[in-house]
Amino acid sequence: MATSTGDYYAMLGVARESTPEEIKKAYRKLARTLHPDVNPDPEAQEQFKALTTAYEVLSDPQKREMYDLGGDPFGGAQPGGFGAGFGGLGDIMDAFFGGGGGGRGPRSRIRQGADALLAIELDLKETAFGVDKELTVETAAVCGTCTGAGTAAGTHAETCPTCKGRGEIQLVQRSFLGQVMTTRPCQECRGTGSLIKHPCAECGGEGRVRARRTLTVSVPAGVENGMRIRLTGQGEVGPGGGPAGDLYVEIHERDHPVFTREGSDLHCKVTLPMTAAALGTSLKLETLDDSEEQVTIKPGTQSATVITLRGHGVPRLRSSSRGDLHVHVEVTTPTKLDGEQERLLRQLAELRHEEHPDGGAPVGSHLFGRLRGAFK
Repeated sequence: MATSTGDYYAMLGVARESTPEEIKKAYRKLARTLHPDVNPDPEAQEQFKALTTAYEVLSDPQKREMYDLGGDPFGGAQPGGFGAGFGGLGDIMDAFFGGGGGGRGPRSRIRQGADALLAIELDLKETAFGVDKELTVETAAVCGTCTGAGTAAGTHAETCPTCKGRGEIQLVQRSFLGQVMTTRPCQECRGTGSLIKHPCAECGGEGRVRARRTLTVSVPAGVENGMRIRLTGQGEVGPGGGPAGDLYVEIHERDHPVFTREGSDLHCKVTLPMTAAALGTSLKLETLDDSEEQVTIKPGTQSATVITLRGHGVPRLRSSSRGDLHVHVEVTTPTKLDGEQERLLRQLAELRHEEHPDGGAPVGSHLFGRLRGAFK
C-alpha cells in the first residue's frame, strides 16, 4: 500500500479517474486488514485513520472536486486528525458489513405514499357469489395545480444556502479523543438540499392534496369475513407527488336471517311438528342462490337430526367447487290440545304402551330401583 500522506488516491491504490464503486471496493479491501479490531499494531491503526480520511474525501463528490482542485476538503478541519478519520462511520460499517454506502447527499422530496385501509359491509350472498362494488374514497392525490412540484406557477425550488444543496451539514466537535466530525441532516431544508420559497397555494408545497374519488372493487366469490382485497396503487400519493401506496379493502360480512356460515359450509334450521317427524314428509327449501331444493324427512326423524345437501354451500375461493348446506331439524311438541286431540294422543300412548314412560332407562339402573335392590 502507498503511504504517501499527500496523495489520497495513492493511499487507496486507485487511479485519479477511478469510479466511486472502484474507490469503495479498494477501501473495503484495505480496511479489512488495517481495522484496529483486526490489526492491533499501532502503525496499522495510524494507516487506518489516514485510509479512512482518504476514503471520506474521495467518496464525497464535492470534497473530491475540491481536493482535485488543490483546496481543503475539510474547510479548515485537520484532515489527518481522529475526527476526520472517523467522520464517515457509515462507510466503515459498509466496509465490514456489506452496506450499500448510501445515506450521503440530499434526500428526495418525492417519496412513496402510505397504504390506506377501507372497510365495507357485504351481505352473505355478495361474499358467497362475488360482487362489483362502487366505493367512494378520500385519500391524498397529486396536486392538479403544481402536478406534484409543490412550487407556485413560474417558480422552482432553490438550492438551500445553509447546506449548499448537500442536504446535510458537518460539525466538528472537540472531545477527549480529539476532533470528532459528525454529519447531520440540514435543519433548514430538512435534508432535501433545496427550499421552496414560493409554495403552491393549492397544496402548500406538499405536492399533494386531499381528494375524494370513486372506484370499483371486484369482490371474488368465496371471500370471508375479515379478508382484505388489495388494490395496487390506489392508496395515498406520497409527498412531492410520489408514487401512491396500496388500498386494502377489508370485508365485513353481515349476518343472514336464515343461514349461518362456517367456511364454505352453510347451516340453517327447520322446525317440524312431531306428527310430521314421526310420519315423515317432504318440504321445499329455498337455498342461498334462490333455487328450491326438496328436503325429504324420513319417518321417525328425531330432533337435532342434520340433513346435508351436497354442493349447496358457498363457492370456495379461487375454486370451482362449493361447500355443503346442513339442514338442522328441530321437532316441536304441541303446548295446547283440545279435547279430541288429547283423547287421540292418549289412545296412541295406550297402543304404544307409553302411558307411564320411564325415560328409556332400565329399572335396575334407576335411583329408586337401585335402592330397592339394596334392601332385598
